[in-house]
Amino acid sequence: MLPLAAAFLPEITFQTSRSSGPGGQNVNKVESRVELRWHLQNSQLLSDLQKQLILEKLANQLTAEGYLLVTAQDDRSQLRNKEIALSRFYQLLQKSLRRPKPRRATRPSAGAVRQRLEGKKRQGEKKANRRRLD
Repeated sequence: MLPLAAAFLPEITFQTSRSSGPGGQNVNKVESRVELRWHLQNSQLLSDLQKQLILEKLANQLTAEGYLLVTAQDDRSQLRNKEIALSRFYQLLQKSLRRPKPRRATRPSAGAVRQRLEGKKRQGEKKANRRRLD
């Protein structure tokens, strides 16, 4: 359903900044946090239907300009954080393009209905026995 993941690379831009994660003194010097930016409407790889699905499912994660932002600052390495951001991006796209299987309406079996009604009757009898007789 989703085109090859590597095909998205020309449409993606990366921005780095200083991470707040692990790294000790290294954190103050190296820009290891990676922010992946991808513009949904400018994508040449997806059909209009796929873009509409993504727009509906990821509406809360898109900026006002229509960019999908994915950040990663899990690792000390900028390269590893870039890989993490890419994998999160691909997972988001795959999850948003997956269509749920339609639910088929079913009826409870006769045995299940009987069992439920018997349980209700027992519960009612139990409460009736608690009443004070005058």
